[in-house]
Amino acid sequence: MTTTRVRIEPWTDGDLALLRRVNTPEMKKHVGGPESEEHLLVRHRRYLDFVPSGLGCMYRIVLLPEGVPTGAGTAVEAAAAGTAAAEAVGTVGYGTRTWEGRTVHEMGWNVLPGFQGRGIAVAATRAAVAAARREAAHRHLHAFPSVDNPASNAVCAKAGFTLLGETDFEFPPGRFMRSNNWRVDLRS
Repeated sequence: MTTTRVRIEPWTDGDLALLRRVNTPEMKKHVGGPESEEHLLVRHRRYLDFVPSGLGCMYRIVLLPEGVPTGAGTAVEAAAAGTAAAEAVGTVGYGTRTWEGRTVHEMGWNVLPGFQGRGIAVAATRAAVAAARREAAHRHLHAFPSVDNPASNAVCAKAGFTLLGETDFEFPPGRFMRSNNWRVDLRS
């Protein structure tokens, strides 16, 4: 598969269904397990508020069908090009947090199981890092995958993050896990 078939599109109110699709034991095993419906609704509202509040940006990851012209980046554009609709296959984005006394951005991603292992997470993460370089308010973008999550650590390495070392990281609130601290300098 070519990474030109992967697009990121800003999060909308209609993406709550996608958020529910990634909220499974399999998808959330490295981050404390699935969230309750109440927590999902709070997360969805926070994602919708990222851009207006200046705290970050959340995206849905879209896989374009074969034959869609490179410029046909959304489902509407794909349909207008006379092809099958693009398919939402995951999420990627960044938000603001305090880390070691500084305000930084933290990035995370999810790719649905049927689409994993095809380079989609790496392509989407690279696109989100490029967007953060243009739009983010803070210099550093971090990712904190569990040391026990080789797939997400590989995404960081392939997407241009630098490994700073291991750390104890709190996620979700109240649960600490051993994580790798990966960072991108958005100003370089």
